Order: sequence, then structure tokens, then C-alpha cells
Amino acid sequence: MIIAVGNVKGGVGKTTLAINLAVALSLEGGDVMLIDGDEQGTALAFTQLRDTAKEGRPGYTAVGLHGAAIRTQTRQLAPKYSHIVIDVGGRDTGSLRAALTVAELVVIPVQPRSFDLWGVDQTADLVKEAREINPALRAIAVINLADPQGRDNEAAAQGLREVEGLELAPVQIVRRKAFSNAAALGLSVVETTDDPKAAREMRELVSFLARNINDIQKVSYGNR
Repeated sequence: MIIAVGNVKGGVGKTTLAINLAVALSLEGGDVMLIDGDEQGTALAFTQLRDTAKEGRPGYTAVGLHGAAIRTQTRQLAPKYSHIVIDVGGRDTGSLRAALTVAELVVIPVQPRSFDLWGVDQTADLVKEAREINPALRAIAVINLADPQGRDNEAAAQGLREVEGLELAPVQIVRRKAFSNAAALGLSVVETTDDPKAAREMRELVSFLARNINDIQKVSYGNR
């Protein structure tokens, strides 16, 4: 399964989701590759830190690719891995567009803020364009960096349900310091015990995505 994590809006926590997803999938025993398609290189920097913290055993392979190379190299690498997670986006780039043409699933993290919700429409338009080449692309929006309480989360969820071509994940990831604390140690939040709520939310999201991955794969195999 090739999974892109991206949004044309920056600051929505896409890299945090991408690295936690890659680690979670690798902990399940899969051979996982993490592609850093963001020019900031945060996912690669995290992996280097993790490589030191885990004594050379990060649990997955990481590479940096940009632009059209994401499309060509991902297609070549796909048969060698159980899952490929592509961290890409932050704005409308060739890297994001390339990722959407090869991914089977795109996860779109969205903050429950008005400006972030406005950016979702642009991302949805890119998904629609990508489906002309990649008609099986499935797009799932995730409310990320959510408020611990209040009405903004549900208002954002309602807005996302109305965006054509996107599905909404039933799991919300609340803004918690545990994510940055874990990342500073080269760890996923599911590998620490500092905040059980953060770990539970991430596990629930990964479980939801895993079920969708299985469904997509069943359809793919059935059409062969």
C-alpha cells in the first residue's frame, strides 16, 4: 500500500502523522519505507535521530525524493515493501501532485481552524485532478491538532463531511505535548508511556487506516 500524507496548507501536523504511521506499520511487522517529499526534510531528520536512539534499528527505511522522482521511484520501490508512506505537501508542489498520482490512499490532516478548512478545498481539487490519472485514489481527512474541548472540532468535522471527494476519519488527534516530546527522542507516541490518551488516539487512527488499507487491497486483488 502506498499512502501519501499531505495538504496544501502547512502547519497541520502532516509529518507527525506520517512518522507515527510509518513506525506503527513497522511495529506490526511490515517492511516499511518512509519517503520524505518535503523540502524541509523533517521526516529524514527524525529518522536520523531515531537511528541513533534505536542503535541503528529505526524499523523502517527512509529516503528523500522530490518532484517527478516521487512518482518514478515509488513505482519501482513498491514491490519491495509492504507499505510506503510519503510525507509531502505544505503547499501545492510537483512533489504533492506526483505523490497523488501513485498513492492508493491519501491522508489529509486538517486543523479545526477556518483558514485550514479553506485550504482543504484546494487539496480536494488536487485529489480530483489526480483521479483522472489515478482513479482508485482514496482520500481521508483527519482532524489533527484538535482542541481538548469546545465546539470547533465538531464544526470542522461537519465542514469536512461536506467536501466532495473526501471521507472523514472517525478518530480525532488532539493537540498534545506528548507528540513533540516523543519526536524529540526519536520515538513514536505509541512507544512512550507519557500520555496514554495520545497513544490511544494514534493507535485508533492507525487501526482505522489499516482497515481501509485492507479493504483497498481486497478490491485491488479482486480486480486483477
